[in-house]
Formats: sequence, structure tokens, C-alpha cells
Amino acid sequence: MSQAASGVRWTIQDVAALPDNEWIRYEIIDGELFVTRSPHHKHQQVTGRIFAVLDNWSVSSGLGEASIMPGLIFSDSDNVAPDVVWVSYERLAQIQDEAGHFRGAPELVVEVLSLGKANEDRDRLAKLKLYSVQGVQEYWIVDRIAQRIEVYRQDNAQLKQVTTLLIDDAIASPLLPNFVCEVARLFVSRS
Repeated sequence: MSQAASGVRWTIQDVAALPDNEWIRYEIIDGELFVTRSPHHKHQQVTGRIFAVLDNWSVSSGLGEASIMPGLIFSDSDNVAPDVVWVSYERLAQIQDEAGHFRGAPELVVEVLSLGKANEDRDRLAKLKLYSVQGVQEYWIVDRIAQRIEVYRQDNAQLKQVTTLLIDDAIASPLLPNFVCEVARLFVSRS
């Protein structure tokens, strides 16, 4: 659902007035409302695996923490819930509000693509732009169908794609010292 064509600009207050539904996620990017249903269980499985490897590394390194679907509230008209984020403890102290939402950019954001052109466009275009403007240092777009990860990093105040990792590759990040994970580990499946 998008109300941009009618000129309506959505805000956090508008979304708060909508009925609660655990199967629907509301996000606002530049005043445009995006409504998505609960994703495929394979999407959630990949999300969980990414969280698990980041969380395990975080616990052992003591440098920060991973979170699943945190609220990122950049402004009244920019409010999203990425699949996974990682934030250093130093940054966490600066951006977390009393309700546990992030009022600024974590260092790493991960989006697992959901099926459909509208969903892909949201993650590849609208969210890429939003995360770039807000200062996310690294952005992973994970395609569970193609089993690949596109890695974007800040360059001259803009997120730019630096690599595409395939099933036989390993992912590492300058944000996460000594973190290495085989891409195949994230996509293991019997079906």
C-alpha cells in the first residue's frame, strides 16, 4: 500500500492509530506507507541464521549487539523495521531511547528480500537511500532465492555496492573485527 500518489504523508502518529495486527508490518519512508504481511517462513529462517551468527560474534567479542526487527525511528516520516541490525555498544548508548527504539542509525543493517517487485524495490531503492542518508555504515541485501548477499558500504556519505557474495564465498566486515561466516551457512535447507 502506498499513499504517495494521493499526496498523503504518513507519520508515526498515523501508524500508531492503525489497528494492531501481528501479521502486518507498517513502515514509513519519506512519508510513504509500506505495508507488508508476515514473510515466508524461509525468510524468517534466513533472518534467524543471520541474527544468530552476528549475535554469537557479538557475545564473544563484547563489542556490540545484534537485534531482530528493531524499530528505527529516524523522524516522524521515516520509521522502519529492518530484519537484522548490529550496533556497537558505544553507538547504542547514543541512539537507543527509553522505549528501546533506535533514534539513529546502527552501524550495520540487513534486509532479507521478500518476494515481489514492490518488496525488492523498497529494499533496493527506498531503504538503500534512507539508510545512506541516515549514516548506516554497511548494508547487506540478502536474496534467499538466489542465495547471494549484496554488500554496500559508506563512501563519500553514500552507501555503494562493494561486492556480491555467492554461496561459496564468506562474508566479513571491517565493522566486525575477526567476524567471518560462510555464506552457505546462512542458506542451509532441506527443501
